[in-house]
Formats: sequence, C-alpha cells, structure tokens
Amino acid sequence: MQSVTLKSRAVRFAFYAGGVAFFLSLLATANGNLSADSFARALIPAIVCATMCWASTQQALATTAEAVDKAVDQLAEAADGALDRRVPNEIRSAVPQLATAMDRLFGQLSDNMENIQRLALFDPVTALANRTNFRASAERVLAEAAEQPGALFFIDLDRFKKVNDTHGHACGDMLLAMVADRLRAVADRAVAVVDIDRYPPLIGRLAGDEFTMLFPVLTDQRDAGWIATQVLDALASPFALPSGEVSIGASIGIALRPDHGFTLHDLMRSADAAMYHAKSDGRGRFEFYSETLAAELAERLRLDAELRAALDNDEFILVFQPQVALAAGKVVAAEALLRWQHPTDGLRLPATFIGRAEESGLMIEIGDWAIGRVARTIAQWAALGVETRLAVNISARQIDRVDFLLRLHAAMREAGAPGRLLELEMNETVAAHARTDAIAAISMLREDGAKIAIDGFGTGLSSVARLRQLPIDRIKLDRSLIATITTDSSTRLIAGALVGLIHGLGCEAVAEGVETPAQVDLLRVIGCDAVQGFGIAPPMAEVDFLAWSAALGGRAPEIRRASLA
Repeated sequence: MQSVTLKSRAVRFAFYAGGVAFFLSLLATANGNLSADSFARALIPAIVCATMCWASTQQALATTAEAVDKAVDQLAEAADGALDRRVPNEIRSAVPQLATAMDRLFGQLSDNMENIQRLALFDPVTALANRTNFRASAERVLAEAAEQPGALFFIDLDRFKKVNDTHGHACGDMLLAMVADRLRAVADRAVAVVDIDRYPPLIGRLAGDEFTMLFPVLTDQRDAGWIATQVLDALASPFALPSGEVSIGASIGIALRPDHGFTLHDLMRSADAAMYHAKSDGRGRFEFYSETLAAELAERLRLDAELRAALDNDEFILVFQPQVALAAGKVVAAEALLRWQHPTDGLRLPATFIGRAEESGLMIEIGDWAIGRVARTIAQWAALGVETRLAVNISARQIDRVDFLLRLHAAMREAGAPGRLLELEMNETVAAHARTDAIAAISMLREDGAKIAIDGFGTGLSSVARLRQLPIDRIKLDRSLIATITTDSSTRLIAGALVGLIHGLGCEAVAEGVETPAQVDLLRVIGCDAVQGFGIAPPMAEVDFLAWSAALGGRAPEIRRASLA
C-alpha cells in the first residue's frame, strides 16, 4: 500500500515538472505567435524534463521502498520479541521520521515488557520473588543441586495484623519492605559466614506476612539453627514507621533436605507444619520439623475435616446446667454449654475441639450455629411459659468481632426471642479489655432486657473502677475459690469480701463449681445469691433440663435435697 502511494506521488511529480517545462519552453520560443510548430518545440524539453524527474524519483522510490521493507521485517521480528535490535541505517537515511518513531516504539515496548515481567515474577511491595517465581526458581535450583543437603525456612511474622489495623495498610506495606531488607541482610551475612557452596539463597514472599528462604546447599545443616536465630534477632528489633516505632517478631519453621523432604512441595509442607508449631508454642522462636510434628499435623487435618463434617451433619448440640437462687430455691438461669455428638467417639467436651476450631477459623461458623440455636431455644421456652434465662459464654475472639454480637441481636429479633431471657457471660479479663464498639453492642442487647455476667471473677486483672464502667448485672465467683471455701479460712474471707464487693457494685453474686452441700450452706451464709455446679445438677439435655426444672417447682426444700444427692 505504501509503495502504491509513493509511485503515484512520483508520477504526479514527473507530470507536473513536465507541464512546467512545457509552458516555459512555449513562452520562450513562441515569440507571441502560438502555432503547431511552437507547441512541438516546447513538447520536447517537457518530455525530457518529465523523464529525468521520473528517473530521479524512481531511484528515490526504490531506496525508500527498500527501507520500508526493512522496517516491516524488523517490526515483524519485534512482534516475536526481538526488541533489542538497532534500527538499520538504511531506514534512518531514507526515512528518518520512521526510524525515530521505531526507536520510540521499541523503547516503550521494552519498558512495558520489563514492567510486565517484574509484576509477574516479583512482589511489588518487597521486590522479592513472588510465590510463582520463588517456586519455579527453587525447583530449578533443587534439581541442579541433586541430592545435596539444604534447608528451607518458612517465616511468618508475629503481630503484623495489629500493625495493619493500628497504623494502616500503607505503613504495613512499608513494614513488609523493611522486613525484606532485613532478610536480604541476613542472607548476605550467611553467605559470608556459612559454607553454602555455590548456590546463593533464594528469598520470596508467598503472601501476606509469609516469607520463605531457601538455602539449596547447606554443607553443615547445624548452621540452619544459626541462620534462624539471625532472622529472629533481625525481625525482633523495632521498626521505625512514620506513624511510630513498632515491634513484631516472627515464628520460623525449618525443613532439612533430604531428611524432611526431597522436593520443594515436601519441604514447604514440612516447614509450614514446623512454623505452625513454633507459633502455637509462644511465637518468637524457630522449630525444626519432626515426625512428632507430622503426626500432629495429620491429627489437625483430620480434626478439621471432622469439624467441617460436624457442621454439615448437625452434630453439635447444646446442654444446659441450671443456676439456682439460694433464697427462693428456684431456677433463675441455665448456662448453655456446647457439646459435639461425635459419630464414633460419642459426646465430646469443648476442650477437645474448641482450640482447633478457633485456630482453623471454623469457630466463626460454629458460633453462628450456636447463635441461631440459642435464639430459637429462647423463643421456644418463652412460648412454653418457661421464664428461665439462657446464659451464653462469649469468648475473647467473639467479643473482638462486633459483628458476632450484632448477629446475635439480629438472630434474637428474627426468632422472636425476648431479650429478657438472654444472659451473656464473659471472662473478667475479656470484659476489662473489650473495645468501645463491643461494649456499645453489649449495651444494645442489655437495652432489650438481656443480663450481662462476668465469669470467673477473682482470678483476672480487672479493676473495680473498670467494672463500674461496664454494663454488668451479675458476677460469678471463680470455681477455684469455691473448691476450698469450706477448708481454707483465707478463702472464706476472700469469698465473703468479694460477695460484698459484688453487691456494692449493684450486681448479683453467683458461685460456680459448687460440688457439696457444705459449700451451698456456706455460700448462703456469706450472702451469695445463686449457685451452679455438679452439686446442684450436671449439664443436661434440653428435655431433661425442662423436666428437672419443672419438678423443682420453686420449693427450697427440694433444691436442698438435690444438692445432697
């Protein structure tokens, strides 16, 4: 198409040049007398001029066409990735504007390709290899290193989420970049101190606050502990952010090759399990993978699967332990306790699965199940005329999630459950450190009639001033005080003083963990308002609880006999 355009321009140029030559010759030879002879004489130089112009432009056209052909060839090669070749001199001489445009185009394309490659292979925050790049590089170098010993470090930052929440994500990204710099410094120091053969360490950011370091060949694997200690020391030092100085730390899992795995997949799995163990054992430490950890990992995976199946198959149930008023001998509340009706193990207590449920995140779904079941139970009791409050224990993780309390409020409204039959229990330490928005959500439930109770009082660190600021109605003495109240005079004095303090705060005093009639008698003497424990009644299924409560009938002598049973 370009050649056709250039040729048409050449033809027009030759035609115009010949026409000009014709008229000039005609004017010069006609002497004012136009005739066929003068036209013939003028036509000869016009033809000569047009022919010479055509020949000249034909030569230029051939040169330009050759330059254009070279440009087309180079553009085709550039489309296949050849962006580093210089524009030929023929193009630069014949079509300088085209050469300049090609220079700019190839330069821009090269920059764009470099940016795309950087985004595809490197983490934009830390400039470390991303997960894909790290895995590819690690697999390649492990294959080259054959069966030589090495070490993989799985590094998970401690308290990073708190920095993100408190200082903002921009500061969080700055912190991650600083962490990457310190990991590079540790790797450089290790290269200078430790015998790592000819393979340099690889560092990558997998995701979030997770990093990896691979030493493909570590001649003396005892050096892995030294390297991990250097990483812990580097990350334990404070980080200076624009919003203030922060301290985080890290937990590290180490997998040795070939002892703990030969492929990258096996090493990653082993190091991840070791890191998890290091974090669960207190953080700020490193842990080598072991067969014991492998067994624990397998057990965690099995428990996770069973908990998921328990939710899908509706295997969780609530049991109810009564709280009885000492003065009237009536059931005033029942604490709802979670149980797992395991298909093969039978009834399992929360201590056997709650910890893992919280670690895996399944506790949120279990909590949602409990919310719905509690709301429906309260609504059913109200319809039956059972005016017994249902007490639900709120964990630290749940009170940190204000949406949990809001969902509880919504579930109560949806089920048509009266708020007066709900009681929320929380540990005194949890209550003392509750956020303002959580206290506001609790107050909203209290405005609907719910009672708020402090559980395990007497063992935490809350102050009286803090308790006075909280919206609470009842305080439960910890079972550790009740256990020795009849045998230790100091405990009796402390319990009596605490009951007086509770009444002074305008709250009811409840004793939990009551086991014997003697404890019941003594708690009545010191002014305790209500009691709960196996000495009164064990946790029961809903049908059994309702029957037991109805049989009690509000008569004090019967509760006395129940406590003696």
